[in-house]
Amino acid sequence: MKKIISFQDFDPDKLHRKVYSESRELRDKVSAIIDRVREQGDEALFQLTAELDGVDLRTRGLKVSPWELEEAYTKVDQSFLQALRRAKENIYNYHAKQKRSSWFESKEDGSMLGQLYRPLQRVGIYVPGGTAAYPSSVLMNALPALVAGVEQIVMVSPPCKDGSMLPEVLVAAQECGVAEIYKIGGAQAIAALAYGTECIKPVDKITGPGNIYVTLAKKEVYGTVDIDMLAGPSEILILADQSGCPEELAADLLSQAEHDRLASSILISPDLKLLEDTAAAVERQLEELPRAEIARASWENNGALVLVEDLKQGMDLANSIAPEHLELVVEEPLLWLGKVKNAGAVFLGRNTPEAVGDYFAGPNHILPTGGTARFYSVLDVDTFMKKVSVVGYSAEALQRDAEQIVLLARREGLEAHARAITVRQRGKKG
Repeated sequence: MKKIISFQDFDPDKLHRKVYSESRELRDKVSAIIDRVREQGDEALFQLTAELDGVDLRTRGLKVSPWELEEAYTKVDQSFLQALRRAKENIYNYHAKQKRSSWFESKEDGSMLGQLYRPLQRVGIYVPGGTAAYPSSVLMNALPALVAGVEQIVMVSPPCKDGSMLPEVLVAAQECGVAEIYKIGGAQAIAALAYGTECIKPVDKITGPGNIYVTLAKKEVYGTVDIDMLAGPSEILILADQSGCPEELAADLLSQAEHDRLASSILISPDLKLLEDTAAAVERQLEELPRAEIARASWENNGALVLVEDLKQGMDLANSIAPEHLELVVEEPLLWLGKVKNAGAVFLGRNTPEAVGDYFAGPNHILPTGGTARFYSVLDVDTFMKKVSVVGYSAEALQRDAEQIVLLARREGLEAHARAITVRQRGKKG
């Protein structure tokens, strides 16, 4: 059974700061893939998909056809479709509340200031795939872009071994109005979105989580395109008091551990018995999980049970870790919500397991990881919008501010800037 660690002995850096970019070998591999796609276009995509995924797309093509989209609906059951549409409604409505409007302010001197909000024109969304279906990732990427007003949403996702794509993913894309879909994954998909190929036009921004190759590729193409964030392995941190149920806490910890061997699951509590009982519950539940091998590796290598003096010390530790998912399984979660400084998403009380946020509640599940919740935010509508400043000066306003603008320009040694003001003053006088 996993050992309980005291607050003084716990080192969070060993658990949650997983820096991919330290591997020079991986960075070189990703760079080589990106260079091939830039130089060879579609041919590189065919070759790399065959080499890395073992899939020959030359017959079926890179792009998902309209008949494949139609056929996908015949391969999913109505209960799945109903659940998907309910989730879509919740997610869309939540994000619709985030959309901001342009604003303008007119002053008495005739000048005007403002800000335009404009959607990006073309974005690429990455959805993990191949052997596992992630329709929820389609919803979480595409719906905020749809709310923002993005004109062209392009989806990429790794193909199955027969060159098809999982029907659940295709149906989710159709439900969100995403019709341009390519059967490519990994670093080559990121390169294609960033630089374009013969059949794929480049995008303005790339969003969505992926494996280590996807993450490093997003890092490398940043600047040519924008990206949402550098996502790492999934994380959950639970702050619990005596009101917590060990069986429920164990299930929540394992809900992230089953994602990835590098995922981290941490329970912090001042209640020693709760920690002990939860540790035992984790061991019992591991025996029943289909992905037990992955979950056990994650739990043993990156999981932690941390005993603190009180909830305040536990919250301080949680804020220093800045977890992707933070569950507050305490008697008064709203009281502690105000003390949260760093987290990707917060889940209030024992009736709000992280899984409701992954699939259904409405908020986005594409969240900052690896401690980056200290400065990154959740993917949302703003991710797909840009802001444009608007300035309009009247003659009166320019005359009033001219002397000070000229002074600032000349202090910076930029005489042409100053003359752009003084030439207008002379014009007014003459």
